[in-house]
Amino acid sequence: MRLSWRRSSRAEDLFESWITQQHQRRVLAGETTPSGPCPDEGFLRDLARKSKSIALSDPRIDHTANCPICMSRLLELRGKNRSRQRRVAFVSAVAACALIAASVVTTRYVVERKAPSANTAVVAQTVNLWDVGTVRGEQPGQLESVSLPAASVRLTIILPHHSEPGLYLVAITRDQNGNGVVAEGTATTVANGDQQRISTDLDLRKAEVGPYFLSTTHEQDQAAYYYPLQIK
Repeated sequence: MRLSWRRSSRAEDLFESWITQQHQRRVLAGETTPSGPCPDEGFLRDLARKSKSIALSDPRIDHTANCPICMSRLLELRGKNRSRQRRVAFVSAVAACALIAASVVTTRYVVERKAPSANTAVVAQTVNLWDVGTVRGEQPGQLESVSLPAASVRLTIILPHHSEPGLYLVAITRDQNGNGVVAEGTATTVANGDQQRISTDLDLRKAEVGPYFLSTTHEQDQAAYYYPLQIK
């Protein structure tokens, strides 16, 4: 039933289009007699744009529908409107594609800036905090001879005794108050026997040589633990 309705509707559309074309042919051939004077150019432009301000009862519509001069101008204006609409649609499509391309390029640039390039050597480093006492805030735990290179580092941290599993934020800062973040990353713990380990990538290539602090913050605890280190 639905298919039959669609066929019927399509046939009706074709028939109405054929009638319109036949009428336009007769008007342009001068076979009709218009009533009243020709409307001005502004009216024809509004009619071509199908302006809602024009009522169907307006006698100028009947004149235009039967006047070869007005009909010819109306068809010309409609053709220009369709051409303009196609240009606007084309420009809009090009602009949308340009925005998408710019977004892709920007996203790729940000990702490439954050991630070490394929030509950059990643240095694997392990910091063992298993036997180090941890204290919060301004008093850091004591670490001996812990250093990281000024490079792209794949840092593995063996967390202290009784550390909670879960997600951690790892950061390298200028002081033990969390100021001057040089690099940071997130990592989820992996159990190794009684130990909890986390691994994350840190880009220290632009870090200056000198003293820093390594901090770890658990997602639930939100208390940062600081440990002194050296970047060489």
